[in-house]
Amino acid sequence: MSHPHPELGPPPKLPKGGLRVIPLGGLGEIGRNMTVFEYGGRLLIVDCGVLFPEEEQPGIDLILPDFTCIRDRLDDIDGIVLTHGHEDHIGGVPFLLREKPDIPLIGSKLTLALIEAKLQEHRIRPYTLEVEEGRRERIGPFDCEFVAVNHSIPDALAVAIRTPAGMAVHTGDFKMDQLPLDGRLTDLPAFAKLGEEGIDLLLSDSTNAEVPGFVPPERDISGVLRQVFADAQKRIIVASFASHVHRIQQILDAAHEYGRRVAFVGRSMVRNMGIARDLGYLRVPAGLVVDVRALDDLPDDEIVLVCTGSQGEPMAALSRMANRDHQIRIVQGDTVILASSLIPGNENAVYRVINGLSRWGANVVHKGNAKVHVSGHASAGELLYFYNICKPRNLMPVHGEWRHLRANAELGALTGVPKNRCVIAEDGVVVDLVDGVARIVGKVQAGYVYVDGLSVGDVTETSLKDRRILGEEGIISVFVVVDSTTGKIVGGPHIQARGSGIEDSAFAAVIPKIEESLAKSASDGVAEPHQLQQLVRRSVGKWVSDSYRRRPMILPVVVEV
Repeated sequence: MSHPHPELGPPPKLPKGGLRVIPLGGLGEIGRNMTVFEYGGRLLIVDCGVLFPEEEQPGIDLILPDFTCIRDRLDDIDGIVLTHGHEDHIGGVPFLLREKPDIPLIGSKLTLALIEAKLQEHRIRPYTLEVEEGRRERIGPFDCEFVAVNHSIPDALAVAIRTPAGMAVHTGDFKMDQLPLDGRLTDLPAFAKLGEEGIDLLLSDSTNAEVPGFVPPERDISGVLRQVFADAQKRIIVASFASHVHRIQQILDAAHEYGRRVAFVGRSMVRNMGIARDLGYLRVPAGLVVDVRALDDLPDDEIVLVCTGSQGEPMAALSRMANRDHQIRIVQGDTVILASSLIPGNENAVYRVINGLSRWGANVVHKGNAKVHVSGHASAGELLYFYNICKPRNLMPVHGEWRHLRANAELGALTGVPKNRCVIAEDGVVVDLVDGVARIVGKVQAGYVYVDGLSVGDVTETSLKDRRILGEEGIISVFVVVDSTTGKIVGGPHIQARGSGIEDSAFAAVIPKIEESLAKSASDGVAEPHQLQQLVRRSVGKWVSDSYRRRPMILPVVVEV
């Protein structure tokens, strides 16, 4: 199996008649999915999603793909194909369209409705092309055929991209639920036809490649949910992704059966479920869904709240409820259902929320103690079955962490894909399909781009390191006034600390060390403020480290008079 190397340099010019694939997100991580295809000087993008921040990225709202390698080629982009409407596949679109608003968006009815609603908030009116399974569209030099796949959101599509260099198939996210709630199966006959025609490069979902067997049907959850509803004595609060229409449908069905009313909580949940209902993807009995304000007039045993926050996101409704920072107050006897899986990396945040809810007396039902979630991604058994149908000549695992990508490549090899044609890449690694063989040829910039409030890309890794230090170790500021000619101290040092755990009175011990250091530098003729600041920083830093084994941020200010 081929794999990237740290010494990879910029890719060479794409050979004439070759197809280039550049993943800008989604490889080595769960989220931020974005893949660029290039043929004949034109570009086609599949998905443009976001990654949600983890604990070590304080203050960050979203993480975007890095558009650097395509920023000066925006006019070469013929379209953005969106496989489905989850945030990790469409959340980055507004930020790319800010740079060029007229790039066409291609997707299914529900996917386009969800992204159009999101773009309204950014005051962008996109050019869209609605497609459905079985349809073929010419998008620049790319002949695209769309194939139905089953996932945890309706209307998901895979895309087969035909070019003179060969056919690439991108599965998007998929599984092979044989009893889907909406009756829409992954179209295996269509994939078999593509396989017979010849799939030169298959980019396949890797999320569950380590999980043996087959994913249970979504409808298996119904019985468990009904039992939870039957046992609940007070309010039921359900946390789910704001786009998981199938899961919400089962919640609505259970609520209707047990005589409860449902209120959606959170802007994205209200917006997305409204869209799904209006387009007919969500069946809502009359009078079942009410405004959250109407719940004040209902007894607790007739209430169901559906909100976001199943991944422990700090600003989501459920996390705020757990922290007593929400208008909805958790009380003894409430039942909380976390109707989702744990995205890798979110475990600590989710368990923190579960503990917070339990503290206030809630009965928390989650995947660890009840079958309230099934995955939206194909497991190993399904992937083996899929590869035997598709018969790809080259396989490129996508959408997963390193362990998932490697496990997926192993599955491909088991089904007969030559090991040297199972291409394990990572974000930014460039893969060329030339003469029917996929090879890694170079690497482009594909780092994290952080969204912090209204700023996009202004926060760097250095900034985050500073934030982590501030959050974990605190800050010590030192103010000194020196003579501009001699460099001698004429005022201070004055020291203040915040969050360092060190009493202000303790700094009396370090002031002589600062004075001694500055006096020595003055005798050596050093009077430049920046150099003096570094001396102060070193003096204080060494003292704090020796005395307290801590490394707070030290902010020296030297003023000349």
